[in-house]
Amino acid sequence: MKVAEQCLSDKEEVSLMNFEEIRKADDELIMSTYGRFPVCITEGKGATAVDIDNKKYIDFGSGIGVNSLGYCDDGYVEAVCAQVKKLQHTSNLYYTQPQLEAAKKLIELSSMKKVLFCNSGAEANECAIKIARKYSFDKYKNDRNKIVTLQNSFHGRTVTTLAATGQDSFHNYFFPFTEGFAFAPANDLEKTMEVIDNKTCAVMIELVQGEGGVMPLDKEYVQKLVEYCSSFDILVVVDEVQTGVGRTGTFFGFQQFDIKPDIVTSAKGLGGGLPIGACIVSDKCSDVLAPGTHGTTFGANPVVCAGANYVLSQFKDTNLLSGICEKGKYIRSRLEIMPGVVETRGLGMMVGAVLENNDAKSVANKALENGLLVLTAKTVLRLLPPLNISMQELSDGLDILENTLKEIFQ
Repeated sequence: MKVAEQCLSDKEEVSLMNFEEIRKADDELIMSTYGRFPVCITEGKGATAVDIDNKKYIDFGSGIGVNSLGYCDDGYVEAVCAQVKKLQHTSNLYYTQPQLEAAKKLIELSSMKKVLFCNSGAEANECAIKIARKYSFDKYKNDRNKIVTLQNSFHGRTVTTLAATGQDSFHNYFFPFTEGFAFAPANDLEKTMEVIDNKTCAVMIELVQGEGGVMPLDKEYVQKLVEYCSSFDILVVVDEVQTGVGRTGTFFGFQQFDIKPDIVTSAKGLGGGLPIGACIVSDKCSDVLAPGTHGTTFGANPVVCAGANYVLSQFKDTNLLSGICEKGKYIRSRLEIMPGVVETRGLGMMVGAVLENNDAKSVANKALENGLLVLTAKTVLRLLPPLNISMQELSDGLDILENTLKEIFQ
């Protein structure tokens, strides 16, 4: 059989599989690194996903914050398809316009200086760590390389970003982890300052600890920490992998804290569904990396950048950001009166709901049965709807969640 015919035959075979056959094949062929929900998503439009049995779901997870404009936004699809027809890839040994356009938009929206593109949030954080250590090495030599992160933080799943993550549960199995990280309690300036010493080159924070349970930092704590670090030439790295690209109601979360970081990392919603990360630096760090000190094969891929450019272009309309703030308030106002919800927290459309029974996973599974996709973060229910979700879909999804909570708590 010819290759093309075999591919067609394989495609037909996959399309005829039912869910149980897919789940069994997945167990046999794919490493079991994910606690999957029992559903196979096949297509989507806007904030609505459709599974293999043609059941529809309102999606309050956005692919863990990645589908910032929902599924298959018409303009996004057009931009990506137009680029893939022209040039799907070339190496970073050559210049490309999509990369330059994405960089220009990011710099304008962040008021930073330069950017390096990569493929994920973990890679962006790895790049930030390298920049911080090289900046300090260039000025103070090799005895000033400690990076302080916060307890309960999450910065990625590579060996180094796991080491930077301030949760003991992640510091297992993969020994030896990268050295040079220390952890301070969030929102306690005095104790944080006790961890910072003359060996410290940078402090790395999330303004809302997403995987840690949707835990926002206090504005005063952040401002005083940045002021303290600046006085000792300690770089401030803000991990905006989950909080960035409008999620909190400003393009980057740090813009609500009235600070100017030295390094900002971004990913998830930046590509609108395609894999991209970005490490963005201020003028102080703009010339730290030189040819050969860092790189990536796929970073700033033209097709991925075409997607990112479309996403970034949507922020020319300030109504998008104001709408995020209003939708976030609406979500929390609805959640606060739902059965079983004892607390809500977050910023913008990054919302966590603390439950009476601390069993967010059971709620997420029951919501799935009822036609709603939601996330969890530890014991907290986590909501990250598409930024442009319609008020009707948002309201309908919250109705499903409310009815789900009534089933469980009443």
